[in-house]
Amino acid sequence: MSVIVRNVSSARQLPAAPRHADGTPYLYEMIHAAGALRGYADEPAELVAMLIPGYGELGDDSERAVARIRLALDVQVRLQAELAAGRLGECGPEERAVLLAGRHEPPAPAEWTAPVPLVLITSCYRPEGTLPRPSGPEELQIWLDPADDWTLLTSLHAAGVVTVGARSTA
Repeated sequence: MSVIVRNVSSARQLPAAPRHADGTPYLYEMIHAAGALRGYADEPAELVAMLIPGYGELGDDSERAVARIRLALDVQVRLQAELAAGRLGECGPEERAVLLAGRHEPPAPAEWTAPVPLVLITSCYRPEGTLPRPSGPEELQIWLDPADDWTLLTSLHAAGVVTVGARSTA
C-alpha cells in the first residue's frame, strides 16, 4: 500500500510523514509531479505506479518493462526540451539536429560534446541495446534506465526528475 500527499511550499513546515496503521514508517519517499506531490511506499514498484497510471495492475514483467520504457521515453522528450530551451544557439547545426530530432529513433551521435546535455535511454545502447554509446564527457549525458523499478527510480532521481529517499533499516 502506498500514500500520496500534496507537497507544501518551502515556506511552510513539512507535515509529519504518513505511517502505516501500526505506526511504522514507509520505507521510501518520493517527491514527484514537479515537486507538487510526495509519495510514500514500501516497494519501488509502488513508487513507479505513482508515475505510471495502472502500473500495479499490469499482468506480467514484460508489460511492466514496456510501461517503464514508455515512461523513460516521455521523460526523455520532456527533459531534453527543458535542457535545450534557450540554449540551442550555443550548439552547432549537427548538435541542434540531434537535440530537435524526434525520439522514435534514439539519438546516435558517435560523440557528444555540445553544451546541452543529451538525454539517453540505456536500453537502446550497448550492452542492453544495439547502438554504441556516445563518447564525450559524462556530465553531458543523462541516462534513464528502465531495466527495473529501482534503476528507473534512481536514474530519474539522478536526472533531477524525482527525488527518492529511503529510510535506514538499521
